[in-house]
Amino acid sequence: MFEKLVDIIVNYVEVDRADIKPESRFMEDLGFTSFDFMSMLGEIEDELEVEIEQEDIAEIRTVQEAVDYLEKLSN
Repeated sequence: MFEKLVDIIVNYVEVDRADIKPESRFMEDLGFTSFDFMSMLGEIEDELEVEIEQEDIAEIRTVQEAVDYLEKLSN
């Protein structure tokens, strides 16, 4: 799931794949804007065929938190 998420992240921000770590924060470390982040979540929903709850979005700050959340949704 981490690699799949990295594949999606690099489509939204100009960051080297090697610089994306589990502890990377979307806004502070990777340079996401709110619009980038919401657009990426929409793509993730389409790609993984999951539905991300709006109230859960505020809890997702790092790549690892996103991976954990998506793995929970996928099961």
